[in-house]
Amino acid sequence: MDAVEEVKARLSIEDVIGEYVQLKRAGRNWKGLSPFGNEKTPSFVVSPEKQIWHDFSSGRGGSMFSFVMEMEGVDFKGALELLARKAGVDLGQYRTQSGQRSGPRKERLYELLETATHFYQVQFSKNKMTLEYVFKKRLFTKETALEWRLGYAPNNGMALIDFLAAKGFTEEECWAAGVCSKGYRGTQDMFRGRLMIPLQDPQGRVIGFTARQLDDDPNAPKYINTPQTALYDKSRHIYGLHLAKESIRKKKFVVITEGNLDVIASHQAGVREVVATAGTALTEPHLKALSRFTGDIRLSFDADKAGMNATERAIPIASRVKVSLSIIDIPSGKDPDELIKQDPEIWKATIEKPQYALDWLMTRYKKLLDITTAQGKREFSDVLLPVVRTLTDPVEQDHYMLAIADAVQVSKDALEAKLKQGASDEIKPLKRTKIIPQQVDKKLVENTKAQDRFLALMLLQPQLREYLELMTPEMLFNDEGEQLLQFLKDHADFSGAPDTALELKQIGDYVKIVVLQYEELYQGLELTELRYEAARLQARLVEQYVKNQKQIVIASLDDADSATTQALLGDVKQLDALLNQVKGR
Repeated sequence: MDAVEEVKARLSIEDVIGEYVQLKRAGRNWKGLSPFGNEKTPSFVVSPEKQIWHDFSSGRGGSMFSFVMEMEGVDFKGALELLARKAGVDLGQYRTQSGQRSGPRKERLYELLETATHFYQVQFSKNKMTLEYVFKKRLFTKETALEWRLGYAPNNGMALIDFLAAKGFTEEECWAAGVCSKGYRGTQDMFRGRLMIPLQDPQGRVIGFTARQLDDDPNAPKYINTPQTALYDKSRHIYGLHLAKESIRKKKFVVITEGNLDVIASHQAGVREVVATAGTALTEPHLKALSRFTGDIRLSFDADKAGMNATERAIPIASRVKVSLSIIDIPSGKDPDELIKQDPEIWKATIEKPQYALDWLMTRYKKLLDITTAQGKREFSDVLLPVVRTLTDPVEQDHYMLAIADAVQVSKDALEAKLKQGASDEIKPLKRTKIIPQQVDKKLVENTKAQDRFLALMLLQPQLREYLELMTPEMLFNDEGEQLLQFLKDHADFSGAPDTALELKQIGDYVKIVVLQYEELYQGLELTELRYEAARLQARLVEQYVKNQKQIVIASLDDADSATTQALLGDVKQLDALLNQVKGR
């Protein structure tokens, strides 16, 4: 359902859950005390990257929708309506009164933009001016141009629209995809005579374009972007994330630049943990999206006035999102593309030495203000204290209070008094939702935990799949577990990313929970330890299955005739043999 995906795109799961549970960052995830019981050690984990939560104490887990269903006591429709209001999503736009979708389907717009991208790529290969700009001026390779799907928009007004019409796309669909505009002769191509840079979502689907001017016409804008559409939202789109996300995970930090071409140049130089926003318009949704991959955000905007102001605006946003923001100071005031052309090694070294945002801010305002005057001291503290107030670590907060006091030569007590002013307005109390106690079968909970952890090992450690041989779906405790077990038995050689298997799409949230459990419990352990754990969990599951089956047999013996009794006793022997086989491993 499109509405569900739209809500997920607009809301961060840690923000939704953070209204009910006090969360603290723990690496790539967030942790807190379980809202479903009384505990002193946090066992409740939220994964922004996977957009799921899991409570290790109770075995529960799921998406932001399932969490709201648990906390508010509503069904899925009620959770969707509640979260849609929070996200500002109008559910009415997805269906008309007759139940049909309003406007072109999103899938149709993806098809149109993919077709347009191919068209622009073909035109690129034929246009000498664009080829010279890309390969001689920008020094991009052919492989880079293909990887980023660079193209060219012909300058004759209707080339793309005519091509799309021949492919069966309507004018309404062209408008909805943002590839046409209104001219004095009527509808015409939005982009004409420009280098075309496709904008792609985190899954690599084209959602719009940036068009770069090729001539030096001072009356024309250097860049033109696709307008806001059902697919493209400038305040949320991160350029290059589809190609950068794996490197971001490995490096554990991300660099944000101003320009799309800066990103392309950096990737070509081998530095692939680099993305861009639309110019300097860095927003809270941008940082929330990146925080799913890392909490270490490094900003590399241009050193001009616009870039400096944008960097400054980003600092309080980063504080609200609770990510660590640092600033990359490029030597000689160059932009990343210029530095990479000079020497890629300098760029690589530069991004490894960022300055923490608060230190950068203090240095900047020491230069801008006369902090020897009363007015300068007040303005300096006006800028810095709101940011310091958002720091969650008391040691870090105390460090900057002392640093500011030392810089402006005032007492720390005076700064603390000013810090407290207005602080009460920023405190956001947790929602006090009363959860109706549920009767929980503790044995079932423990058995389900064993099942999930066993499947986590089987999914992510193919070397251990010998332990699948004796397992059958009926030995497990829920439908999702049975489906995953059957998939693994049917695909014994599967070693790809779990989200690439079409057969697992229907149980996608469950698979993500299983992967999360592996990362929290088993990541980094030696294979010998994992093998011992797999054997232990398998034995537990088989033992419980045998016990349950024996109870069924015993209950049936009272009413059975002699022949049936013999058959049932034979079943018991088979169960005992199965159990002995497992214990004998």
